[in-house]
Amino acid sequence: MTDNKKVWFITGAGRGMGVEFAKAALAEGYQVVATGRNTDKVAKALGDAENLLIVKLDITNPTDAEAAVKLAVDRFGRIDVLVNNAANFYAGFFEEMTPQQIERQITTNLFGPMNVTRAVLSVMRKARSGHIITISSLAGLIGSEYSSAYTASKFGVEGWMESLRYEVAPFGIKTTVVEPGMFRTGFLEEETTTWHELSIDDYAERSAKSQVFWEAQKGNQTGDPSKLAKALITIASQDEPPFRFLAGADAVAGAEQKVAELQQQINAYRDLSESLGYEDAETIRRKLAELLNQ
Repeated sequence: MTDNKKVWFITGAGRGMGVEFAKAALAEGYQVVATGRNTDKVAKALGDAENLLIVKLDITNPTDAEAAVKLAVDRFGRIDVLVNNAANFYAGFFEEMTPQQIERQITTNLFGPMNVTRAVLSVMRKARSGHIITISSLAGLIGSEYSSAYTASKFGVEGWMESLRYEVAPFGIKTTVVEPGMFRTGFLEEETTTWHELSIDDYAERSAKSQVFWEAQKGNQTGDPSKLAKALITIASQDEPPFRFLAGADAVAGAEQKVAELQQQINAYRDLSESLGYEDAETIRRKLAELLNQ
């Protein structure tokens, strides 16, 4: 298989980053399966091309995912790169989010990519090759107020992908989780952002300020999605792609701050933490290293 015959399967390809990912893959000559809930919107964004297949896909519906994957394989014979991109944002303090809103957030951002990946994995396992790229967020590494539901969903994505990495590597399947900072997409538009339904007096002032802050970010984010798309092309072409890719200078700075905070907390409580086992700390560290290196 020549490189330019690779098949990319991209979710959420009708808006934002998904459009840029699909355009970049098409520009490289790849065969692209561009999916979205509204296929007319995907078609309007991407136009028509011989190496483009537009497929309806609601990622929260496992049956949709299986049908979309079947159409992709029927048309192109394989799926080489899966880009789990589709997501949304439920904004608000935890107590002001209804249980239903939190459930919908996690269903879309965590169960959604799981549904699509489950459908694609059988194809990749059979081929003994493939690359799963899941778009997480800097919020998958760092929590912040007013985004607890979104952050929970992205922390879930991180843990799932980190474990999946080891499960599928023996089949020649590579995995990458991308943690973008703030990128200038339609992410904060009405279609993708839902505000909290409840209102609690104790949060009222901070909640109002937080909503103003997030609304002010629309169109002013520092990240260029077309550059991120090109970066994904680069990563996907590597024999050994990174498991984690921090996207944007703000993401790098945020991750460095998180690492420093973790190291400070480890050092501050090291003696107490290491005193809790039946065996000495050095023996436990050695056994853990052996387990991880199996």
